[in-house]
Amino acid sequence: MIKRDELVKIGKFNKPHGIKGEISFSFTNDSFDESECPFLICELDGIFVPFKLEEYRFTSDAAALVKLKNITTEEKVKVLANKEVYFSKKYLKEETDDHFTWDYFIGFTLIDERTGEIGLISDVDVSTLNTLFIIEKEDDEIFIPAADEMITHIDEAQKRIYMELPEGILDD
Repeated sequence: MIKRDELVKIGKFNKPHGIKGEISFSFTNDSFDESECPFLICELDGIFVPFKLEEYRFTSDAAALVKLKNITTEEKVKVLANKEVYFSKKYLKEETDDHFTWDYFIGFTLIDERTGEIGLISDVDVSTLNTLFIIEKEDDEIFIPAADEMITHIDEAQKRIYMELPEGILDD
């Protein structure tokens, strides 16, 4: 059984494309293109289900049209519309400089070196030029720039990311 902590979110299936089972796919991490693992994973009815990637073609630098094995009709592919897409962490291409995708940090606690704990990273926003960590705090969201130069330490075991945030960034 596939567990959530074994996965990293890499994007989202959007809507079916055509009548032969293709679906548009917006991704924040193109690791599926660089990996030996031919599966994309979606959560269906509370269970993580792998789908064999049959073929794909990029339509932009952040989108592709995807064809999955045994998904041959528009009706079958509609089940996957608007579902988040995950990839197994064990197949992610390891890089020598300890570089991670930003989505890797979802679920980490963000700690500012000066002010202390900020909160739990609930999502990553890549819709703009500047990638942002989203931290849900009480009835509000805090947006923190995800920038290598602000990260001082990463504790993977404790799921903590330490940053030196610019003064005033946390002011209302």
